Amino acid sequence: MRTDSKSDISHAQLFLRRHERMRSRVMRLAFLAAAVCLWHFLASAGVWNELLFPPPREVLQSLISGFSDGTLPAAIFASMWRLCIGYGISLAIGVPLGLLIGRIRLLDDTVGSLAVGLQSLPSICWLPMALLWFGLTEAAMQFVIIMGSLMAVTLAVRDGVRATPTFYLRAAPILGAVGWRFYRYVLLPASFPSVVTGAKLGWTFAWRSLMAAELLYVTTGIGSTLMMGRELHDMALVVASMLIIITIGLITDRFIFKLGEEFVHKRWGVG
Repeated sequence: MRTDSKSDISHAQLFLRRHERMRSRVMRLAFLAAAVCLWHFLASAGVWNELLFPPPREVLQSLISGFSDGTLPAAIFASMWRLCIGYGISLAIGVPLGLLIGRIRLLDDTVGSLAVGLQSLPSICWLPMALLWFGLTEAAMQFVIIMGSLMAVTLAVRDGVRATPTFYLRAAPILGAVGWRFYRYVLLPASFPSVVTGAKLGWTFAWRSLMAAELLYVTTGIGSTLMMGRELHDMALVVASMLIIITIGLITDRFIFKLGEEFVHKRWGVG
């Protein structure tokens, strides 16, 4: 009898979760549809000059044309490839560095303080230095991406290490977790929720850094496509590029980082 009751409760909870998910999706779609309809209505009513802000149909035509001739897919691929390289390097350096800074007081007082200061520096400020060091090359853009996201990852992981329960740290040497095993089997799993948070923040800063760099450096990419639209006074292409940037951000947040957050919520009950 108890088993049946528990089963009924679990089925009811599952149904409620699915219903809530579906309701949330419908609300999002309805809001987007209403926003596009309002945009179309205001543009048709002549509230603003179409040369300054195009109606939805012109933006849609620009998207169709860009995907048909291959310019937008090539720009998306180029930007994502740069992002994956720079962001991957930021994670590879930032996560171990955050673990070390969180545990070693000397590093926290020196490197940690420097990281806090550099975090307040807008990523676009690194572009002049990158151009002087590397010239107009892909390496310059990678440098801007890394410096834009590295500190966010490092500081988030450091804060996670600081929040590690004390009894984990005391029990680790008793159970034989010393040296690299302590970092691999105790500290990293205990601070994993903060690692996910740092990864999400790092991606956000990396994406913004890349767009800023591509806006100033003429090359193949979404940011450069947006700037090209501005120079050609093609506002439909500008808005289309902006919509692609927003869409990529939403897809990454909903289908990649959300999986990590759900895992953290199930495993640690946070997030």
